[in-house]
Amino acid sequence: MNIIKIKKGVLSMPLFKLPGAHVPHHKNTASKQAVKMPVPKEIIMQMNMHIGAFAQPIVNVGDHVLVGQKIAQAGGYISAPVHCSVSGVVKKIDTVLESDGTHVPAIFIETDGMQEISDEVQPIKVDSYEDFVEAIKNSGIVGLGGAGFPTYVKFAIKDLSQVEAVVINAAECEPYITSDTRTMIDHLFELEEGVKLLEKFLGAKRIIFGIENNKKEAIDALSKTFKDDQKVEIKVLPALYPQGGEKVLIYNTTKRIVPEGKLPLDVGVVIINVTTLAWIARYIKTGMPLVEKVVTVDGSCVANPQNVIVPIGTKIKDVFDFCGGFKEMPYKVMYGGPMMGVALPNLDLPITKRTNAILAFNQKEATVPEPSNCINCGRCINHCPLHLDPPAFAKALDLNRPEELVKLKVNLCMECGVCSFVCPAKRPLVQKNRLAKATLKKYLAEQKKKEEGKQNENK
Repeated sequence: MNIIKIKKGVLSMPLFKLPGAHVPHHKNTASKQAVKMPVPKEIIMQMNMHIGAFAQPIVNVGDHVLVGQKIAQAGGYISAPVHCSVSGVVKKIDTVLESDGTHVPAIFIETDGMQEISDEVQPIKVDSYEDFVEAIKNSGIVGLGGAGFPTYVKFAIKDLSQVEAVVINAAECEPYITSDTRTMIDHLFELEEGVKLLEKFLGAKRIIFGIENNKKEAIDALSKTFKDDQKVEIKVLPALYPQGGEKVLIYNTTKRIVPEGKLPLDVGVVIINVTTLAWIARYIKTGMPLVEKVVTVDGSCVANPQNVIVPIGTKIKDVFDFCGGFKEMPYKVMYGGPMMGVALPNLDLPITKRTNAILAFNQKEATVPEPSNCINCGRCINHCPLHLDPPAFAKALDLNRPEELVKLKVNLCMECGVCSFVCPAKRPLVQKNRLAKATLKKYLAEQKKKEEGKQNENK
């Protein structure tokens, strides 16, 4: 094992000049081992806990379901099955209203408190690469860093000789969140088994943990665990947000740049979240699919901030209640961290596979400052990890010039929020970026339709 410390300022490529921002860490729960909460009275299993097509329910109202039982099948190639996290009875199949105003199908289950385990839960026999990919597909595991991309798709690689390095995302750069940190401290055996699986079935000759330098206990734990594995490198990176962004982490660990419209595999890299890897190892050893999450519960309004082992589908209000409720009524509650998290309309929404934190903030912390005019300081450009130009995006959007957005490469924006964070005028730049990307998507679709129309006319 090699431990490599990358110091601030060594990046020389202009694309990544002055990347990121020094955000407050607030890792208040990093030293708190996760505790298991009691089974709630009801869970809500959403069908969109992953990127891609919704899962399709395969149970009916009145059915008795068990822990680990598959209750929804994948709805397409980019999708994932859903497994029950409790034992109980299906009360209804309905929809829930999400933050963006969409209604999402969900299975509502009344728990019986018995936590009986399904006969479907059996250790998985894996003898080949194909078995390995199929196991991940059946596990329901998705990217647990928050993205929710179905993991098996990442590993469905036609030519394994393409894989030159596997990067394990252990950065956990968002403020407050420490659930991945606890994986690296409390589940080292599963991580070790996960690395062995990568070495065996992907033939990985280089495995790199990319971790920020503000996680000393986790760094020490990884270093001790993998000290005799010469294929493993622990790259200790500056605590500079968004260090965990896919393209950023790949560059900072391998010096490879993923071009616009390309995938990490196109530059010889597979990237996987550290907790996702641990869950793969756990599933293959036990057969228990993804049915629970370690969730960081924190924020100025939370009475007892901690890391909690939560059955997927548990209502957010039940998790907060387990943590002692609120010291004061929150002004804003959100899934995920304050940089890329999503504000919630109510506390009845459930914990999903993507949820690594729920935060509750008071009015002072959560109030958005009033924006003022741009002073053309260039901070947003200089601190953008991809060196993009948010003011130019906003201008092209306001002037309805979507063709300029193509040249400006707005689709490279990962919506990390650094531009808004460093802006002295407090302009909502990341929101403008998001609107610009949506506008460009619509424009390109219209252009494609026009081109197809011309081709049909010439036939």
